[in-house]
Amino acid sequence: MSCSYAIKSIVSHKNRINKPKHYQLSLLKFNDEADIDVLEQSIYDLDPKILALLLQDRTTGKNILWACDSYVKYGTQYRAECEILPHQITGAYTKLIRPRTEKTKEEQKNRTRKKAEVFTPSWLCNEMNNNCDAEWFGRPDVFNTTQDKNWTPCEGKIDFPGGDKDWQAYVKTRYLEITCGEAPYLVSRYDTTTGEALPIERRIGVLDRKLRVVKENTSKKNWLKWALKAYKSTYGFEFQGDNLLIARENLLLTFRDYYRQKFPQEEPDEDTLKQIADIISWNLWQMDGLKDCVPFSKAETQLDLFGKHTDRPSLQFCKIKDWDTNSILTYQDLKGGL
Repeated sequence: MSCSYAIKSIVSHKNRINKPKHYQLSLLKFNDEADIDVLEQSIYDLDPKILALLLQDRTTGKNILWACDSYVKYGTQYRAECEILPHQITGAYTKLIRPRTEKTKEEQKNRTRKKAEVFTPSWLCNEMNNNCDAEWFGRPDVFNTTQDKNWTPCEGKIDFPGGDKDWQAYVKTRYLEITCGEAPYLVSRYDTTTGEALPIERRIGVLDRKLRVVKENTSKKNWLKWALKAYKSTYGFEFQGDNLLIARENLLLTFRDYYRQKFPQEEPDEDTLKQIADIISWNLWQMDGLKDCVPFSKAETQLDLFGKHTDRPSLQFCKIKDWDTNSILTYQDLKGGL
């Protein structure tokens, strides 16, 4: 089951807003907020480089792996240990990868049984994120009030404690969702257990909250600068490749949604979307959470001088990026600070 918690922020980066080129994202299949599925062909049609970024594994320099046996019926190249390639999920295969709620009941049961895949409903994600915020703000009900399994968004601008806990500090606070699945704790385009699309005003993810704060506290001139900081401080990892791709797509479309909210009648240009996709490809990575390494990464066995078998570590420990220094670290490097 997914969970979410905060770690100390080290992110600081300056960016400027590019003049929108008004690309017609309205022509894309994922334009309708009520349609939770993202067609990879639509992303490819916009720019193949964006889809390539969403498929990239920053540790191996290759693409993320399927890391599940759900698609092997389509051919040997769909085996768990194989990379996900653009031609496998576009064209006639653009509906191959679907959110959990759009998979068959049998497939959902198989993934629960084999991979312990259990998604968390939005109301519970909201409760847990509210608990994190109550600790950070020193008071409850900051973003919404709850009753049973429902919530009512708080109206008006979010009030901050002051001192070192201002809105900028909140946006830069680092959050990690472990075994993130489709990333329901980070962004909530839809309820991952019911498939219900959520309007932007009712979204409860960590990144949703940060982008709300950015909207309330920035002008159009510096909105992008702080939106990028919000993305750079939001992390997650997942084992199964299809889930990870969906999570990455959810973060990309979430950016588009909040951009359109801030800039009505405009669309983010391709360069801006590439910038976001680049951040996402670093911050949401594929990992075996028990070993902190790339799925199926193993230690090598060899003979020593005396004919004895010894294990030589060759595990590919997952890399992440320190956006403040632009240096590359491993997840293991940061575990002591979590």
